[in-house]
Amino acid sequence: MADRKTAFITGITGQDGAYLAQLLLEKGYRVTGLVRRSSTAEINDLRLKWLGVDKDVELIDGDLTDLSGLIRTIKDIRPDEIYNLAAQSFVKSSWQQPLLTGQVTAIGVTNILEAMRIEAPEARFYQASSSEMYGLIQEDMQSETTPFYPRSPYAVAKLYGHWITINYRESFNLHASSGILFNHESPLRGIEFVTRKVTDGVARIKLGLEKELRLGNIDAKRDWGHSKDYVRAMWLMLQKDVADDYVIATGVTTTVRDMCRIAFEHVGLNLEDHLVIDPDLFRPAEVDVLLGNPAKAKAALGWEPEITLQQMIVEMVEADLKRLG
Repeated sequence: MADRKTAFITGITGQDGAYLAQLLLEKGYRVTGLVRRSSTAEINDLRLKWLGVDKDVELIDGDLTDLSGLIRTIKDIRPDEIYNLAAQSFVKSSWQQPLLTGQVTAIGVTNILEAMRIEAPEARFYQASSSEMYGLIQEDMQSETTPFYPRSPYAVAKLYGHWITINYRESFNLHASSGILFNHESPLRGIEFVTRKVTDGVARIKLGLEKELRLGNIDAKRDWGHSKDYVRAMWLMLQKDVADDYVIATGVTTTVRDMCRIAFEHVGLNLEDHLVIDPDLFRPAEVDVLLGNPAKAKAALGWEPEITLQQMIVEMVEADLKRLG
């Protein structure tokens, strides 16, 4: 098919990468993805297998820290769209691994933008920015114009990636957009993230494998959506004639405590009977509230979230019951 578009996704084996690959395949794209070589290669494509798309994507060994490799890859693939989703993306780990986080999550963005500028300047680029960049919030509801105040090495690195994307757009006239995505989850979320930790814990307690769920700050508030809704927004951004930056969020904030309650109630259990607050699980610098204003994305992209928090948590609990049962 002569007019078939080619997409290149870094982080294709992550939650968003897998759902984005599925979406683009449904739209008829050739989908290629960058995979970091590791000794655990056999588990790399678990999420793609879960969605049943592992045989339909082309995986290429590579790393965001290797500029020459990225240049060769983009020269070979000749992508129409590039989605940079790869990162050291676990906030807690960024305090233990600040230099690695900077190399991958910050400088890695420059590497792939450089490779694109050299080999595919006509391509369209998406950068995965993060609501963690707002950190110590400067406005009650965060929009594209809200000042940033990052509170972790991860957030600082993401802020660099965000601004270098804007800089390349303005300096080299690249079609480079950033999505400032608020928390988004799914059954494919990594087990270290709080929503998945909760749904996995609830499933284990329901099945008699555990008795308690240990969490840190359960009064933190987040704006949670579903990854499937959010990858659709990424694609919509790259279909616009003019590149821009967009907040992607639901506009609703919920405490970790209430999210837990939804999960426990779904399996007929009482939250208070099983929850243990562990001071060791609190962050060195906490982000207490995140609440996104998606008005621009709704108006300019025609984007709307379709999956509610309740539906998402139920889906995640059911998936974990199935995995563990």
